[in-house]
Parts: sequence; C-alpha cells; structure tokens
Amino acid sequence: MGEKKSLKSVIAVSLTNYLDSGSIVAGASGLALWTKALGLSSFEVGLLGALSANAFGAAVGALIGGRLSDKYGRKFIYSYNMLIYMLGVLIVMFSFNFATLLTGFMVTGISVGAGVPASWTYISETSQSTNRAYNIGISQFAWSMGPAIIFVLGVILSPLGLMGNRIIFGSLFVVALIAWLMQRGLDESADWKEQKKAEATHGVKTHPYKELFSNLVNVKSILFLIGVYALWNLAAGVQGFFMPYIYSTVGGLSNMQANLLSAVLWILTALTGYVIFAKLGDHISHRWMYGIGALMATLSWVAITYGGMGWMALWGFVLLWGLSAGFGAQAFYALWATELFPTQYRAGSQGVMFFIVRASAGIWSIVFPTIMSTLGFKYAGTMIIIFLIISMVVGVLWTPKTRGRSLDEITEERYGKK
Repeated sequence: MGEKKSLKSVIAVSLTNYLDSGSIVAGASGLALWTKALGLSSFEVGLLGALSANAFGAAVGALIGGRLSDKYGRKFIYSYNMLIYMLGVLIVMFSFNFATLLTGFMVTGISVGAGVPASWTYISETSQSTNRAYNIGISQFAWSMGPAIIFVLGVILSPLGLMGNRIIFGSLFVVALIAWLMQRGLDESADWKEQKKAEATHGVKTHPYKELFSNLVNVKSILFLIGVYALWNLAAGVQGFFMPYIYSTVGGLSNMQANLLSAVLWILTALTGYVIFAKLGDHISHRWMYGIGALMATLSWVAITYGGMGWMALWGFVLLWGLSAGFGAQAFYALWATELFPTQYRAGSQGVMFFIVRASAGIWSIVFPTIMSTLGFKYAGTMIIIFLIISMVVGVLWTPKTRGRSLDEITEERYGKK
C-alpha cells in the first residue's frame, strides 16, 4: 500500500474514533440541559451514561463487531456500521422524552462499539513496524479532536440551550456520512485475507474464542490489558461523560464554563496524542512513556478530589489529565491489543476486552451519580485514584516489548511458528 493511500486509509478509519468520543461528549455537554428539560432523576442520568457509547452500548457493539470483523473482514464493518451510527444520532436529535433519548444513545453506542475493534485492527495490520504507533497515534488524535470540537461547538451554541445540543448531534451525522463514504472504498486488510486463505487450505480445527480463552498466553494478555485499560477507563468514563455535569452541580459552573474547561482539556489531549505518542511512540521506551502518563493522570484526580473545585484545582486537573490522556492507557491499549494477538482473533479479542471495559464502565456509570450524591465527590474521587494507581502499576511492571517489530515477529515469538 502506497504511503499516500495508507495515510488516507488511516484518516478514513480514524473518523470512527472521532465519532466514538464525539458521541460520548455530545451527550455529556448537553446532559445538564437534557436533565432540566426532561426532568431526569439521578438514576435516569446514570442510565443514559450506562447504555450509551460510554459503556454498555459500546460493550455490546464491540462483542458483535469484533467477531464479525474476524469472520467476514475488516471492510465488512465499514460497509454498514456508519449507517447504524447515523440512525442513532438522528434519534437523539429528534428526541422528545427519556425513552427516545435513551434509544438514540443505545443505538449510537452499539455502532461505536462495533467500529472500534475493527478500526484499531485495520490500522495496525496496514502499518509497518516503523510507523504502527504513529498511525495508532493519528487515530488517538482523532479520538481527542472529537471532544475538543464538540465542546467548542457547545460553547458557541450554548445560547441556544437544548437546541444547540441537537445541532451538535447533527454535526456528528454529517461526519458519519463522510466517514461511511470514505470507508466503503477501503481495501481489505492483507493480513486478514492471508489468514482466510490459510484457513481454507488447512481447515479450521477450533473456534477462535475457544483458543482465545484456553491459551495461557492469551489469558495473560487479556488480564494485563484489562488491568491497564478497564481501570483507567473508569476514570476516563467519568471525565468524558460526567465531568461537565460535575462542574455544574458540584462546582457551580455554568454550562458554558464547563464546556470551555472540557474543550481545553481535550485540545491538550489531542496535542500530546500527536506530538508525544504519534511522533515518539515508535522510537522511545513504552514503559517510561506509559509510566509518566499514568502518574500524571493519577495526580490530576488527586488535585480535583482533595483540592476542591476552586479554579487552581480545576486547571490543575485539566492540565494534568488533558496532557496525560494523549499518551496514556487508551493509546497504549489501542496499540498493544492489536500487537499481542494473532490475526485470526485479533479483532475478536479486542471485542471481548472492550466489552468488559465498557460494561464495567456501564455499571460504574449507574452507581457513580448515586455515590457522588450520597457519599460525596471526595469519596468517589478517592475510588478513582485507587483505580488509576492499580492501572499504573500493572502497565509499568508488565510493559510488552513490541516496539519496532512486525506483527508476524511478535506473533511468532509469543505463539511459535505454527
């Protein structure tokens, strides 16, 4: 694949990441508005977060999409998935009660979940050993730009109230349409085609999921990646979906101020995602890079949990979390999850793990608002700090040595030539 064509493919696939994070924060930026307009309870607010792209919706979608991607091809997902996404955001745009709003969030979430394993897998399989982290970094840059742009739109459209949030979801519809048109023209992954050719020649003896869960190498990789990503994602899920709500209800900020803080945070994440992860990820120690990012993420929650909601603590949180997230657990998970498994269940393994990650975030999304309202934000923040410390330790101690090596070399070392 030529360099220009490869970059075009990476951009086309990376739009999936933009739409993933964009849909989460589009709901987040208008959550207080929807709550007021529809008179939502704390439980209903939690349910929206739990069944959206932030959690269970994406979890179910990932389980389905990962398996379909391995069975029918990475391109199969790109032929249909954006159509489901467009349906979901249309339902949200025209929602008039809690039931329609929840339905729109769920449909959008399922589409997001189906697309993410395929996108990271496709990017990794079409990259070289010398630019794999760079291309994954571009997808993470897109993931960060989604919230940055959505929150800027939230600030601009805040005078329109709830109508402004409906317009924001309309913008996601337009991007999804562009993504669908671009992704339909992608070539199928050469690694996937080669794998299917080998299966046709030699036969398939076992179901890929049976091998996935019966092989000790796989089980260790799954536990490692869940330890890195699932625990970090509990903090990221709160930051991505509930933070504007927390700024407004706990900190007393206006909707415009909350969206402005969030926009700055995500711009910083996009910046370090490109300048640090994409530019340096193929060249410097992953252990050091991950460790520094994880420490900054932990300190950001220490600042906002124990520093109160004053402007110094708020900006400390925005700077530390925003800068660290660009080269933190999500970026490394996206890279490592595609490197540590063989082609036949590379996307499916991500689907299983993404299901666990987003399902745990779903449960957390249901209970978090209640914990915050009954026990206080400091108690909830302390729990998040503990999650982040564990994620940091797991990632630093067991960083895989994959940098600069091809997927075939990594697979052969881990599983043997067979």
